[in-house]
Amino acid sequence: MAQTFYEVDWSTLPEPEDDGAADHLPGLALPSIALASTGGDPVDLAALPGLTILYIYPKTGQPGTEMPDGWDMIPGARGCTPQSCAFRDHYADLRSLGVAQLFGLSTQSTAYQTEARDRMHLPFDLLSDESLAFAGALNLPTFGAGGERLIKRMSLAIEAGRIVDAIYPVFPPDANAAMVEDWLRGR
Repeated sequence: MAQTFYEVDWSTLPEPEDDGAADHLPGLALPSIALASTGGDPVDLAALPGLTILYIYPKTGQPGTEMPDGWDMIPGARGCTPQSCAFRDHYADLRSLGVAQLFGLSTQSTAYQTEARDRMHLPFDLLSDESLAFAGALNLPTFGAGGERLIKRMSLAIEAGRIVDAIYPVFPPDANAAMVEDWLRGR
């Protein structure tokens, strides 16, 4: 059977290394930044009550649309759709483990993300940091591809406006939701 665009043989892709670019995040207070949401209302992660999980991904592909040249050979670039689908599939478990809010975030426009959310049937909203204001304020690790500046893949646990923990790097991407579940169980 032919492999679909979201099924990936992770052993054929370069694994990202921990370059220390997220070491400063645990304990950091979030800035008050309104992020556009596929839900329609802006979201300020610093103001949310309870535990929020934010998974960050570089760029969701669309069927029939080419990714930037060399995309698969950029360590950690490939896998945004499998990562989102894993969070979708683990959503009920994450909620039962105390997650009040779950969001995905990339630099893509809200219109692009709305298409992705609907296509993947995500039960949570995606946030847009198209201007890189959030990434810049937190000094999140980024990389360039296809003339765009994209955020490296990671997940953040946020409580009371502060980053409690960061999982970085994330590989394989489809294991990120399970990594978060393990973190929640070990708290």
